[in-house]
Amino acid sequence: MKRVAAVDCGTNSIRLLVADVDPATGELKELDRRMQIVRLGQDVDRTGRLAPEALERTFAACREYAAVIKGLGAERVRFVATSASRDAENRADFVRGVVDILGVEPEVITGDQEAEFSFNGATKELTGRPDLARPFLVVDIGGGSTEFVLGDDSVRAARSVDVGCVRMTERHLVHKGEISDPPTAAQIAAMKADIAKALDHAEEAVPLAEAATLVGLAGSVTTVAAIALGLTHYDSEAIHHSRIPLAKVREITDRLLTATHAERAAIPVMHPGRVDVIGAGALVLLAIMERTGAEEVVVSEHDILDGIAWSIAD
Repeated sequence: MKRVAAVDCGTNSIRLLVADVDPATGELKELDRRMQIVRLGQDVDRTGRLAPEALERTFAACREYAAVIKGLGAERVRFVATSASRDAENRADFVRGVVDILGVEPEVITGDQEAEFSFNGATKELTGRPDLARPFLVVDIGGGSTEFVLGDDSVRAARSVDVGCVRMTERHLVHKGEISDPPTAAQIAAMKADIAKALDHAEEAVPLAEAATLVGLAGSVTTVAAIALGLTHYDSEAIHHSRIPLAKVREITDRLLTATHAERAAIPVMHPGRVDVIGAGALVLLAIMERTGAEEVVVSEHDILDGIAWSIAD
């Protein structure tokens, strides 16, 4: 067994997994998994730069994670940075800060690499399930981008598109510096059109209609699942491998897009950092299900973090 630490720094959140992994047996034993909403991608779509306050929030989380990694004695650390830091002009400031705190340089990976990590992390424990048909289509709905990966035991096709819950919210739901509460019909229509174009782009590389099982990853999907399950608190064990039907996703998406900020914040499982962006995230999931014809989404709590951990061990 190798003790490794994986860090995934996305547009909206930064997450840590410390685990013991055994490539020979395919076993991954989780020791610590945690997440913070840091909004690293705040205004990147508009300014092209990482905001100073967003960088400081991210570095504060890195300092906490460094203490956890040291305390658990991880032998190797891999830090993967995704959409926001790919897009930013001042990404060198981000790299320097991470190196100073964690001692490793963040790897600003491509969308295709991100997709492969997500696929491996999500499907390793699904491949032996007789009730789930192949191929799998893994969709990782992040803050700034969404990854689509189709495969059986390995990746057949993948594409990353610039549609995520934060990017869609900032692009379409902000009016005069404020997020609409709730969004207007015109704003929702514009968001739907943008998502549809992104799905067209994804479909040029990934035959979405060939998917036999849709697997959904990341906070937008797991939050929708938690609401669908009627949870009074966030329970990752209940959410992991839950199967949420299309009709339920449509009902929850409509509810979130017509709710006020206060109404969304009052949902028991809602993380404060997702209140403003969950409507857009749910709409992305719904659009994917409608495009692929999926009758349900299989929700996975194992995602890019697990894929990064396996990449260290391998």
